[in-house]
Amino acid sequence: MGQSRTRVLVLNGPNLGRLGKREPDTYGSATFADLADRCVAVGAELDLEVEVRQTDAEAEMIGWLHEAADSSIPVVLNPAGWSHYSIAVADAVAQRTADLIEVHISNIHTREEFRHHSVISAYATGVIAGLGIDGYELALRKIAAAGRA
Repeated sequence: MGQSRTRVLVLNGPNLGRLGKREPDTYGSATFADLADRCVAVGAELDLEVEVRQTDAEAEMIGWLHEAADSSIPVVLNPAGWSHYSIAVADAVAQRTADLIEVHISNIHTREEFRHHSVISAYATGVIAGLGIDGYELALRKIAAAGRA
């Protein structure tokens, strides 16, 4: 019997459910469904069991991060607006027990000043910003490589 696939949560914060409609010049034309489908497909190629979730509710995100920590599940996290101020989300990320890659579709360092700092980054395994939804694929590839190491 073969080894089971590594489970990965791809967690997305506020407003990301509106991809494709929200500021396409900044976030691109891909919809959230496009993003989810791509993550699942890339995961299958990498022998990862990928589950994509999105919430506008901070408490729900914190619960998902606790779930990942309690079960040592790697995470690809786009905390969206919570990146810049949510100590509660940062505290949940700090409890991680597996790799967590922070992803931003836009380059937060070239946008408004308040977006330049992420309270999440200090607790992440790595950060990918400004590569559009390709950043999610790169994060999944890093998690898959770490699982084979």
